[in-house]
Formats: sequence, structure tokens, C-alpha cells
Amino acid sequence: MLLDQVISVSQAVRGTRSRLAKRDAVAQVLRDATPEEVPLVASYLAGVLPQRRIGVGWRGLRDAPEPSDDASVTVRELDETLSAVAAVRGAGSVGQRKELLATLFGRLTAAEQRFVTGLIQGELRQGAGDGVMLAAIAEASGVPEKAVRRAVMLAGFTAPVAAAAMNDGADAVAAIGLVVGRPMRPMLAGSATDIGGAIDEKLDQQVETKLDGIRVQAHKIEDEVRLFTRSLEEITDRLPEVVEIVQQLPAHRLVLDGEAVALTADGRPQPFQVTGARTASSADPARLRQETPVTPQFFDLLHLDGDDLIDLPFRERHRRLVDLVPARWLVAHAAVEDVDSARRFFDERVGAGDEGVVVKDLDAPYAAGRRGAGWVKVKPRHTLDLVVLAVEWGSGRRKGFLSNIHLGARDPETGGYVMLGKTFKGMTDEILRWQTERFTQLATDRGDWVVHVRPEQVVEIAFDGLQTSSRYPGGLALRFARVIRYRDDKRAEDADTIDTVRALAGP
Repeated sequence: MLLDQVISVSQAVRGTRSRLAKRDAVAQVLRDATPEEVPLVASYLAGVLPQRRIGVGWRGLRDAPEPSDDASVTVRELDETLSAVAAVRGAGSVGQRKELLATLFGRLTAAEQRFVTGLIQGELRQGAGDGVMLAAIAEASGVPEKAVRRAVMLAGFTAPVAAAAMNDGADAVAAIGLVVGRPMRPMLAGSATDIGGAIDEKLDQQVETKLDGIRVQAHKIEDEVRLFTRSLEEITDRLPEVVEIVQQLPAHRLVLDGEAVALTADGRPQPFQVTGARTASSADPARLRQETPVTPQFFDLLHLDGDDLIDLPFRERHRRLVDLVPARWLVAHAAVEDVDSARRFFDERVGAGDEGVVVKDLDAPYAAGRRGAGWVKVKPRHTLDLVVLAVEWGSGRRKGFLSNIHLGARDPETGGYVMLGKTFKGMTDEILRWQTERFTQLATDRGDWVVHVRPEQVVEIAFDGLQTSSRYPGGLALRFARVIRYRDDKRAEDADTIDTVRALAGP
């Protein structure tokens, strides 16, 4: 199968809002693929590089040769070339990778160059997400979607499940299970704006600390321990102290779910960036361990000595977890007696510097890879009134609308604005229509991508926290910013200042 055929489907998926049309387009290309091509097609349409990383950053892609006029590269040729690039090691590796990529890109059309660049950089956004892909696999193979979804959760990735479903059917999909040593998709939490919205008096619930650390899935087979992040990246060599702790636990085979977090000398959690540096840095792990030690805080047990526990209710999984793991390596937790008791726990944890809490249904199984009512996170909501400095044209279902807004705080010293980040979150279709008209009126230029506007429109933004940033001149960036509402009742000079933002960030 030509890569061009996959890209045509990708463009069709991106160009329609109909979930059914997306599903049918992906299902057809899966049917057209050979058994060997199925996992590659599924990966590419999901925006996933099968090799995960090939040792090439954006600098290695910026000098691509002129594109070809003719589409000739197959999906298997692309995979073979990228595997060869990933396998290059040692002296002269940079030049070898560059040569391999130059040969490949010289055969790609302009559309194919853009597509492959997005794959390599992990920035391919086309609408064939899990909801569409899993439905397409079910439609193309005849395997029930529920079975496909469960298998993907346990396998971690879509490609092997697509291959099993398309090539061998329902029995092969059903045979995909939890494998100790292979990461599975983590269970995710839904959200509530306050404790009252998370508590259900009809349910038996537990409230736990929500840490702002690194999600860690720990797998142990005898003395061998492997650690994986939320995105299923292996980070075993980056957290040797966590490895040692898991090795000490009295079990031959286990899978734990939790977080790793860096603490201050008095036991308060440090900002996410401090903890995140432990997995992002290529520096010597032993030195990083000495400079910034992390502590694991586990909150779930998924497998123990031959028994898969994911289908058991949380109360049973947690009971076994408490029996296995010493309290100092468990997240703080408490039974929910009523809303007031949960609110007191929330206030205590936020006061101690934690991100918030997670309310868990004691009867819920481990629904890997999904957000739902089984877990509900609650975090304190911060808001700022900021000024829109520019807007980006949208893509996919937002094509034709001005979407991603650039946000700035007022600088009282200069009279200008300090950019703090961007967001397209929280925008309804009505907001998109309104802001497209509004910012067209305020535009000072009409770029193909970014439209700069007069700094007049104030918007109320909710965000989860602040982090240091070398990208923005103020040295700070909003975390998980989202639109609450546009404030037509406020002028730009009424917006929050950069001084207010710095005060929120603390010392």
C-alpha cells in the first residue's frame, strides 16, 4: 500500500465532522491493507510512530530536499527506513541518519513530507483518535468494539490489536491480556469543579491525594523491575531509587500504579517541573538522584503473583495494595463519610502543597485508558482575566475558525503585555463563531496561520497552576489553561497584571 493512500484517508478524516464518516474511511483502508501492512496503517492513522523515537529532532528535519512530484513510497518502505534510522548508533550516526532521511524525503511528495515530519515529531493531529480508530477496527474486522477497546487497553497500543482483529478475528483479540513487563494504558480520572460534584452519596467512595508528579506504572518479575510513564515510555534507568523500592516488595510478579514525586526537606511536594526533570534529562541518573531524589506513591495494584486484579472492585485491589506496600510509599487516603469530611481532606491536601484529590468508587474495576465516574479528580481552580494578543486559524473540525488564542497579562511598567501561553480549550461552537468574527474585526494582520489583533479583548481563563518557562519573556506559563468566558464588561487596562501572576507563582 502506498503511503499516499493512508494520507488521503487521513485528510478525509480531518476534513469531516461526521464520526461515522471518519470510522468508515479508516475501516476501508484497514480492509485494503495486507496483513503485514495493517499494524503500520493503524499506527500512522493514529499519529503514532511504531519505532516511538528514532533519534531525530526538528533540526534533523529542517533541511529536507525538494519533494517529489510522484507518490511512490509504500508504508512498508517508510517503516523499514525509519527502523534503519532508529538502529544507527555510534560515531558518525548523525550523518548516517541525515543521509537515510534525505534519501527518503527526496522520494516523498510535499504532503507526504508534512505527514512523515508530523509522525516523527509526534505532532500529527488528524482526528483518527481512539474513538474513531477502535470503532473502525471493529467495523472492518467484525470484532465487537467492546472487545477491541479492552484489548487496546491491555496491549497499550492500537497496532497489535488491529493486526489481531483483522488477521485472526475475535479469538485473537480476546487472547490479548495483561502481560507483566509490558505497559498497559493507565486508568484516567474524570473531573469535577468541587468536592460536592465528585461525591455520590449512593456510592462507597475513598478520597486520595492527587499528586503533581510523574505517573509511574511499575512492573516486577523477580528482581527485574521496569517503569513506564503515562504515555508508556520506559524510564527505568531514570528512577533507580524507585526500582530499588519495588525490588524490596515481597512479591515475585506484580504491576503497580502510582506517581513519583520530588519532595522538599520538610516533605512538601516540589513543582512538577522539578520531578519532570528526572525523566526529561539525559544526565547521569545517579547524579540526578542525588540532586533531586523522588519518592514513589502508589495507589493501585493491577497484578500480583499470577493474579490479574483489574476486574476486581477497587476496595479489593486497595486492600491487597495496603497489605503489600509500606504506608510511606502509599498515597494518603481516607474513607468518604460525607461531603464535609471529603472537603476537609481536600483542604488539608491542598494546604500541604498537593495538587488536589481523587475521589474513587470502591466498587469500580480498573478501566484502563478511560475517563469515567470511577475516578473523579478535584483541583482548586485558579482564574485570571487576560488579554488576547493573537489567534491561530483552526484545523480539522475547527477549520475556517479562529481558534487557539495567545494570552497576555498586563505589564504596568511598560504599558504592554506579557505572553503566558495559548489555549483552545473550553471553546464551544458558539464561542468559536463569536471569536472568529470578533478577532477578524480586531486583526492588525491576516496571516495564513497566526492573526495578530489589537490587545482589547479580555478573556477569563481557568488554569491548574503556573510553571517556569524559558519560552515566554515573563518566565512563566499557564498549565492547562481553558476559556471560562469572554469579559465584555472589562477593558484591557482592567486585566490582571504580570505582578499578580508572579505573586500566584510564589517565591
